[in-house]
Amino acid sequence: MTPTARDFGIVCGTLPTGARNTIADVPGVRVGHHTLRDGDINTGVTAIVPHAGNLYRKKVLAASDVINGFGKSVGLVQIDELGTLETPILLTNTFGVGTCANALIREAIAANPDIGRGTSTVNPAVGECNDGPLNDIQAMAVTEEHALLALADAQDQVAQGNVGAGAGMTCFGFKGGIGSSSRRLKLDGTDFHVGILTLTNFGRAGDLVLPDGRRPKLLRDDDAEKGSVIIVLATDAPMEHRQLHRVSRRCAAGLARLGAFWGHGSGDITIGFSTGVTFDHDEPRDLVPIFALNENRIDELFRAAAEATQEAVLNSLCAAEAMTGRGGQKRQSLADWLRKAGS
Repeated sequence: MTPTARDFGIVCGTLPTGARNTIADVPGVRVGHHTLRDGDINTGVTAIVPHAGNLYRKKVLAASDVINGFGKSVGLVQIDELGTLETPILLTNTFGVGTCANALIREAIAANPDIGRGTSTVNPAVGECNDGPLNDIQAMAVTEEHALLALADAQDQVAQGNVGAGAGMTCFGFKGGIGSSSRRLKLDGTDFHVGILTLTNFGRAGDLVLPDGRRPKLLRDDDAEKGSVIIVLATDAPMEHRQLHRVSRRCAAGLARLGAFWGHGSGDITIGFSTGVTFDHDEPRDLVPIFALNENRIDELFRAAAEATQEAVLNSLCAAEAMTGRGGQKRQSLADWLRKAGS
């Protein structure tokens, strides 16, 4: 198994984790990857699936928070306007966004032939980071088939590191990639979870701060901050759209704890969803009941979002192996640095 931050004694915050310590601790959530590694091609697709049913017909509550908007995502405008997610979320490289959006549209139409004819169109959700330094992004290697393979791979065991969309990413000068973590909390005596999955491609080399205060140093520590991070937040806690937006915004606190300041050229975006609130596409009623979080209990979800985001980023760095990418460019592994440091 790939190492995580806790394998090196690194713990973020005080809240307990879920059983897996991944986004899949939220019941029903699954993650799949398809990885492309061939010479200068180091890229892929990662899929986050909120539940096993027809997501277009049974939408989940959703919100997004744009921390810094240097990004090319698809679907955020409608997510924030209507407060729903109606396709899985796909993550990929910058030039693969349109391709992945098309794949999601075709999949939705195949399951719902009335889309765009007898009923409304569909809003695909796709996030991206630029893996150009380690991947020949101009090759536009990601295809719709690769997106479908990532969706087909969706499972509750979440692979991390140099997989899927994370294959060619860089974070704080180290090899970045896919990372995940979760937090467990009780509401009215029942366990709920906040799960995070990150695609990490951000942070200036030399700026990383570990929870114990150490600052790992690299040979290359003068790069500008111009990367990106996509954070996917999942929870089973029921809440209103406004509340989910507030919780999603707190993911930025987890990034700040690591030393990030989301620079001018950085695309830092959170897409959040709650499986605790669903919407029937064919709802016949004029009025529907709302079951939501007591606002006076929201602080624990804020803390969970910050802690799990911080740990998910560190897990991406610990799970990612050192690699040589396009044009011989090299990225070190944080896990190797920690082993040498005697962590």
